[in-house]
Amino acid sequence: MKKIIILFLFGLLIITGCGKMSEKDVLKEIENQITKSKGYEMSGELTITNHDEVYLYDVLVDYKKDDYYKVSIVNQNNQFQQVILKNDDGVFLVTPSLNKSFKFQSDWPYQNSQAYLLQCILSDLKDDKDLIFEKKKEKYHFQSKVHYPNNSKLSYQKVTFDSNFQLEKVVVYNTDDVICMEFHVEDIHYSPKFSSDFFDLDRLIDVDLEDEATQESEEAKETSVIEDVIYPLLLPDGTKLVGEEKVPKNTGERVIMTYDGEKSFLLVEETLDVFDEFTIIPSSGEPFQLMDTIGVMRENSLSWSSGNLEYYLVSDVMSREELVEVAQSIVGVTSLK
Repeated sequence: MKKIIILFLFGLLIITGCGKMSEKDVLKEIENQITKSKGYEMSGELTITNHDEVYLYDVLVDYKKDDYYKVSIVNQNNQFQQVILKNDDGVFLVTPSLNKSFKFQSDWPYQNSQAYLLQCILSDLKDDKDLIFEKKKEKYHFQSKVHYPNNSKLSYQKVTFDSNFQLEKVVVYNTDDVICMEFHVEDIHYSPKFSSDFFDLDRLIDVDLEDEATQESEEAKETSVIEDVIYPLLLPDGTKLVGEEKVPKNTGERVIMTYDGEKSFLLVEETLDVFDEFTIIPSSGEPFQLMDTIGVMRENSLSWSSGNLEYYLVSDVMSREELVEVAQSIVGVTSLK
């Protein structure tokens, strides 16, 4: 009888103990799920909020072990698609509608937090010594610091996993506790079967993007003039517009704006250039998420496409974060001077 009671109590202790997973236990389960699989495929919706402006994206992430990534991001408002591809040849930012790609030698995505990449989310959680953990309603909730070196206003994130340690959502807050970015997972599965050329740029061009690129290129060619010049809503203190010149180019127009002051900069707006053949442009820097598009961040400049215009912002005296603030005040605004 005593043996039966002892065995019953021992079994009860095991069951009770298993029901209380610690922060370390949960992180280990999440890490094992990511690192022990051959890859994953994840789809979801990304929301980026900037004051009263809200931008919605459909995101599809394909990852294969040994550092292969393909991230497709489509703006729900205008169906503008961009793809970030990482393979043995480098990192590519592909824009089908312009029939072009920038090519980088970069360690993307590991230098920044990334709300839609499991490796980056896990790294943020593991690196935060002040990580907050809570289990509530059969879900695991974390709060950690984030690392966005070009936007220090983004401060922390809340990450939710379900009872099977699958990512459900990531919510990023600024220093004023305002939500700036959300990623909600719609579907995720591990160890998908990728063809041998799935992460090749040629495959991306010839198979995945050909039809869409043709359709969007025809639409993009319709615009050859700049009807409304877009001016920044945010300028550094003491900086003002001192010069503006509109000049023709081979297939459209270009406006060059000079801003002078302690934080001087040059802003160029021009009509889109759509290449007849797919073109790869070698570039320094890395892909960078703005409000409604992914741009190219370099040491002292930022370039991007939005609407029917291309933008180039450069300064020898402004930091990257200051460039981003000016750029974000341009994206999505109407014509103001």
